Amino acid sequence: MGEGLSDLPRPQPLGVFPLPAGYLLIPASDDPAVDEARTTMLAGRLPTTWPDALAAHRLAHAGDLDGALAAVGDDGAGTFNRYVIDPTGVDRAALRASLPAGLAPLVDVVAYACGLSDVPPGEGEATGEVLALVRAARATSLLEAGDATGAVGVLNDAAEAAEPVSVPLAAILLGNAAVIAHDHSLPDADPVNELGAVLKVLEDADLPVARAELHLQRGLCLHELAAAGRRPLTDAVDEYYSALQLVGQASAPHVWASANLNLGTAYLTMPMVEASDQLRAGIAMQALRASLEVFTQEDFPQEWASAQMNLANALVYTPSTHQGDNIVEAVERYEEVLELRQRQGDPLGRARILANQGNALAHLGVFDHAKSKLHEARFLFEEQGDVDAVMAVRGVLDEIARQVVPGSQGPKFGVPQGEEVELVRELREQGVES
Repeated sequence: MGEGLSDLPRPQPLGVFPLPAGYLLIPASDDPAVDEARTTMLAGRLPTTWPDALAAHRLAHAGDLDGALAAVGDDGAGTFNRYVIDPTGVDRAALRASLPAGLAPLVDVVAYACGLSDVPPGEGEATGEVLALVRAARATSLLEAGDATGAVGVLNDAAEAAEPVSVPLAAILLGNAAVIAHDHSLPDADPVNELGAVLKVLEDADLPVARAELHLQRGLCLHELAAAGRRPLTDAVDEYYSALQLVGQASAPHVWASANLNLGTAYLTMPMVEASDQLRAGIAMQALRASLEVFTQEDFPQEWASAQMNLANALVYTPSTHQGDNIVEAVERYEEVLELRQRQGDPLGRARILANQGNALAHLGVFDHAKSKLHEARFLFEEQGDVDAVMAVRGVLDEIARQVVPGSQGPKFGVPQGEEVELVRELREQGVES
């Protein structure tokens, strides 16, 4: 057994912070500052002052893995910590044999998490936080095998093992379970309340990315309930803003972009009834443009298409002193998404884009091109049996017909106004994507 491991203090703050820093063992020490740091980390917070004995931990949490590797000690805990930072080329069987029985499964937990092993770890003699991580790995295996119900059950068991010794770890595990239950529409799932309870536990934790992810997931759940008329959409908006207050593009690009995309989408689906609502539309466009800094067509085609479509809709339907330029930009963005939708074989998605693009072209006065787009959209909607969309497209075609009849007194295309807003709102809602 490695020197210094027999009296290793427990519980350890394992799994509270992300791998690799969050899986480093804190060695036994006569320095009370080391034990104080362990207690602080168990509560989900990082020490304001790191003791010298935890220099490797400080560097790892700062993202300096090379520096952390160089600072790792030569005792038993150091041997394991070196493996956590750089697990390649390590004799895992020998390392496992050097650890106390209650810690040995950690070797397999790390190997599984890093993709060095396809076999989830066994529980062995693990207890507390170690047992929780073993079960969490097994839940991942079950989820990958398509057993979402089993994964949620095992995560709940993992949280039960963690709760007496590491409340933040238990909360994180319960949050993961709530997200899986929601994503797979499991019966009796209550993700809004469950995620709310988890966030309350973690509100003082130094876990900005994890908390932002949870706020985003709760926002998505509330967004769905708002679409069904069961919660106000502003509840979802509040969660997206909470996520954006915790992370930025540099620290968590995907979470940041997703929160911006969904914030913009939420704002666009709110009715515009007052002049002050234009400010909200401006925020929506700003958020959607921000999301496109991360969601490129090459790397995230679905998210890119959604952001492009929603931004184009906002450009068309938001009054502006540069409305003509905005509509031209919208037509171009619709065209870019059309190329993707054509390749993907998505007739309804293509029809929505064509309908919105045709309406935008009509506002520019390019009636022949607008009619071509709208006729194709109507055909696709009819083919798919979407009667409401067919009627909305016919309405725009009727407006175009009135415009081209000499002496017509019909409403002019331009910035949608009055009754015309009601006519095109259906098209806008058809095009808003979440």
